[in-house]
Amino acid sequence: MKSEALVVRRIARTCCWMVMLMPAWGLAAERQPNIVVLFADDLGYGELSCQGNAEIPTPHIDSIANSGVRCTAAYVTGPNCSPSRAGLLTGRTPTRFGYEFNPIGAANEEPGHGLPAREITIAEALHDAGYTTGVFGKWHQGGAAPYHPFRHGFDEFFGFTHEGHFFVPPPWKGVTTMLRRKALPGGRTGRWTGDKGLIYTDHMGHDEPDYDANNPIVRGGQPVLESAYLTEALTREAVDFIDRHDDKPFFLYLAYNAVHSPLQATDAAMERFAHIDDLHRRIFAGMLASLDESVGAVLEQLRASGLEENTLVFFLSDNGGPTRELTSSNLPLRGEKGQMYEGAIRVPFMVQWKGKLPAGQIYEQPLSSMDIFATATAAAAIDTPADVEGVDLLPFLSGQTPGRPHQTLFWRQGVKTAMRHDDWKLVRMGPATGPRQARWELYDLASDASEEHNLADAQPDTLAELVSRWEQLNSEMAEPLF
Repeated sequence: MKSEALVVRRIARTCCWMVMLMPAWGLAAERQPNIVVLFADDLGYGELSCQGNAEIPTPHIDSIANSGVRCTAAYVTGPNCSPSRAGLLTGRTPTRFGYEFNPIGAANEEPGHGLPAREITIAEALHDAGYTTGVFGKWHQGGAAPYHPFRHGFDEFFGFTHEGHFFVPPPWKGVTTMLRRKALPGGRTGRWTGDKGLIYTDHMGHDEPDYDANNPIVRGGQPVLESAYLTEALTREAVDFIDRHDDKPFFLYLAYNAVHSPLQATDAAMERFAHIDDLHRRIFAGMLASLDESVGAVLEQLRASGLEENTLVFFLSDNGGPTRELTSSNLPLRGEKGQMYEGAIRVPFMVQWKGKLPAGQIYEQPLSSMDIFATATAAAAIDTPADVEGVDLLPFLSGQTPGRPHQTLFWRQGVKTAMRHDDWKLVRMGPATGPRQARWELYDLASDASEEHNLADAQPDTLAELVSRWEQLNSEMAEPLF
């Protein structure tokens, strides 16, 4: 009896220790993955080394593709900055809730010009599941108080709220700067190059926007004076965020303003690309190289924190490049930022999750930036809001699920609109009626990704069917909020 009692006590003691240790074991086994979204601005489809550009090396961004999956038919939800960001953050087609246009300048601060509070963001969903959330860089979802990132699920914010920002404060020391101007000194045309690191160009026919007007760099809600080159400053803050929160699951939304104008490259970057004769292109190359180095610093911090295999990393651009403005290439695609051709809405996109996704794979089926929301919540094993249109990409990218994440994708911005259904692309780049009426265009993307051959006249039945589908989807969209 005595020995039996001793055994019982030992068993009870062991069970007690198991119960005490169980929470720790559970936390270790069930820690949710970190989610990192690296969001470039105005980066052309053809500008990365892994996308075919041999002129500007991008080894750090390429490493995400080499260690993960590069997606060649990835789309964003708008042809320019703000609606694209709204679609990523909400996982929804932004025109469904009226977020159709791209507010710039003073309009960023107008009442009603921003992401509505009723929309649930990826940050809110993850925050409410225990994640620490941070956004660093360009917000562009409304500059008025109701639209602050803190009111959309983010715990930390360092950056600016408008559509753009100079990369260094005036007088722009340590960089070469090219600014758009209506007129050049001395009545010249083309380009004026001074000897103080400042270049003017009139090739766009208008002045550089007033990016910094009432648009300070802020930490949280307080303005700060930032002297570092902005791409590097945003990276510094993001790296610090990872370091401070590597003991818990976090969501990092690093929304660079590179390579968006104004064109400003550091002296070191300009020297590195001195072999590029075109000064315009040289500045762009320097900006892209700085972006690539910054992505490398973020990846290195994940490794240093021991998080490389427990972090789901996305890299993409918010829209295609504005070629005339930046020299950016969207090849082999047609068009550029602001249009509805592939070059505006089809972007570089890659996903890395070491040990979970295959390395060095190429995925060719159409997907959307909306899918980042659903993929993140699936990875975190939390519920995805019912109205999220994106899908979990992990089964598709891992090869477990055949087929396409999306059969149909829709875009509308005023009189410009498009729809992809299977491999067919429907485009209209002007009003449906009136003296400037634009006709529907039809392209078979399976054989014509460059949209060179309009099949609208040759395929009238297909055109009619797709227009009918477009009209049904269009009837589901909301009136513009602003």
